[in-house]
Amino acid sequence: MQRYLAVRPGPATDGIRLFCFHHAGGGAMTFAGWQRRIGPDVSVLPVRLPGRETRRREERITDGARLLDELQADLGPLLDEPYALYGHSLGALVAYRFAEHRMRAGLRPPELLSVGACSAPQLPAPVLETLLSPELPDEELIRALGDNESIPALLRGRIGWLAGTLATLRTDLLLAQDLRSTPVTALPCPLDAYAGEVDPLVSAPEVQAWQECTTTRFRLRTVRGTHFFVRGRDVPRAMGEALRAPATGPGAARPGTAPRQAG
Repeated sequence: MQRYLAVRPGPATDGIRLFCFHHAGGGAMTFAGWQRRIGPDVSVLPVRLPGRETRRREERITDGARLLDELQADLGPLLDEPYALYGHSLGALVAYRFAEHRMRAGLRPPELLSVGACSAPQLPAPVLETLLSPELPDEELIRALGDNESIPALLRGRIGWLAGTLATLRTDLLLAQDLRSTPVTALPCPLDAYAGEVDPLVSAPEVQAWQECTTTRFRLRTVRGTHFFVRGRDVPRAMGEALRAPATGPGAARPGTAPRQAG
């Protein structure tokens, strides 16, 4: 089994494979319930970065180039058949840079790249700079996330219990900074970008700017929720519709919408 996958991949004949990349401080459990919501004809494969969950004893990665090399070595054998990528927040940067990495190597691109709750990688990220401040105490870091869904209220008042999670979060933010440090390349695959209606960290225009990262069809969707709308139903259901809908030509839009579509 691949080190980076949280579940064992089935045969490619089980349907297109969807590799899912989690947010900073998160893990593969972020995508619990996605398989049921998407349906059996798409194989949902959550990716787990080192330093959390079953990989908590492994060194966390802050070097984007190292991560991309490891992902290719680990997941590459599964990517000769049609596949798609979804990344949430930090995971959006990982998914995009991984697709870009494969394109530069002349390898098969994804059938669809989908990103959520993340400003386009060519934009400045002042929120990231704030969160990375070494002087920012843990309490302020939690408040800066601006979202009660990021950390349960029961744990917010018990910083000691959160030490490991916050350390992982800070390391992941360094990875995000590194993944934003190089110019973007427009990819030859459709790109869907999702924005939360009431996301306090990333605005819809910042998500809209992902249109510069594809040479084909781009679609922005606004969905119910805050920064962590990945835990809701709208995105997996929309992903299932998008992956089941046949394309009608290069750059063609696919039918199916999530609630409240924009762009």
